[in-house]
Amino acid sequence: MNICVFSSSSNAISEVYVSEAIDLARMIGKARFCLINGGSNVGLMDIVTREAGLHGAKTIGIIPEKLRDFNLASLHAHEIIVSGDMMERKAKMRELSDSFIALAGGFGTLEEILEVITLKQLGYHHKAIVFINTNGFYDDLFRQFEKSYDEKFAKESYRKLYFIAENALEAMSYLQNYLPEEGENKWFEVPKRQD
Repeated sequence: MNICVFSSSSNAISEVYVSEAIDLARMIGKARFCLINGGSNVGLMDIVTREAGLHGAKTIGIIPEKLRDFNLASLHAHEIIVSGDMMERKAKMRELSDSFIALAGGFGTLEEILEVITLKQLGYHHKAIVFINTNGFYDDLFRQFEKSYDEKFAKESYRKLYFIAENALEAMSYLQNYLPEEGENKWFEVPKRQD
């Protein structure tokens, strides 16, 4: 299984997030899965790449040319793919991956995980998506999701698009038992065609 892990590029975060990232990376490695990520040599991205590789995973990092030129490419990845830009990077990550996990992260991580949820909602893929909610990091985001459900901006059934795991073990168990299902029409009401 090729598992894409979205995560922070910050080197200033609390140890609780680092510890969870290491747990996840080691599980990916011991299962002999392939890690796909953003290919950076900073933050949780670097830690996950290093630990997954040390424990048996193949690791593939995908980094935009601009970030590579800032000397940010991973030194631990088995393979680095250089993309032209961020859009191309994300498309390649999605193409190579069988499933997606979001560890704690900033704006980039949020954009990446929300994009794969949106694409699944629209039927572009049926891959597993997991948030690891370390230390309640995503609690406020999930409250926003609830507001969207309550006020009919999103269908209740969209809860099935993603899974919320408390830790890496729960996330990996979900991925290994995941069965894709066909989604439903996104829209509450589709306008009739005007011929």
